[in-house]
Amino acid sequence: MPILYSYRRCPYAMRARMALKYAGIQVEHREIALRDKPKSMLLVSPKGTVPVLCVDGLILDQSLDIMRWALEQSDPDGWGEVDKEVSQTWVEKNDGPFKVLLDQYKYPNRFPDLNQEDVLNSAIELMLKPMEYALQSSKYLMGDKKSLVDVAIFPFIRQFAGVNPQRFEGLPFSSVKTWLNQQLESDLFNSVMIKHPTWIDASE
Repeated sequence: MPILYSYRRCPYAMRARMALKYAGIQVEHREIALRDKPKSMLLVSPKGTVPVLCVDGLILDQSLDIMRWALEQSDPDGWGEVDKEVSQTWVEKNDGPFKVLLDQYKYPNRFPDLNQEDVLNSAIELMLKPMEYALQSSKYLMGDKKSLVDVAIFPFIRQFAGVNPQRFEGLPFSSVKTWLNQQLESDLFNSVMIKHPTWIDASE
């Protein structure tokens, strides 16, 4: 059985777990402690970040690689059947500049020189406005059915909304909020948020 090293609240691990679950791939789930990472994980992936998937000698330690691998095994609803260029643009924007803004917004004490309103406005212009525009004409970011793009981006928008829920609720993006709530309430998301005991290597 494939082994997945994961951390429950990590957005990268979330999207990998969702893709694996969707594809019907059973894994041995190993929940890590960030401050005490298991040696078995560091041996296969020295960079020490989650998720890490080990399957038949293959080591995948990038969440998007895990998602794509899962869809190659099984993609019953066609998550991968989207315009590759457009989907890549969305994901690269999310994983690159938006993730930077998200960290600046979530951890203001780490960035004392930054104005929080400026950070919020930059995130709105970069991600939320284009998402709202896309979601006004279709249920999901790439059309009327869920795709890899929605699942890849959702955990980060969830995190962004959670920094200041009241402030997020006051933003004029009703389509984004509807989309976010659909993901939050989905059986798929809730099934991958079950708590697991922390994995401890047998030799420790």
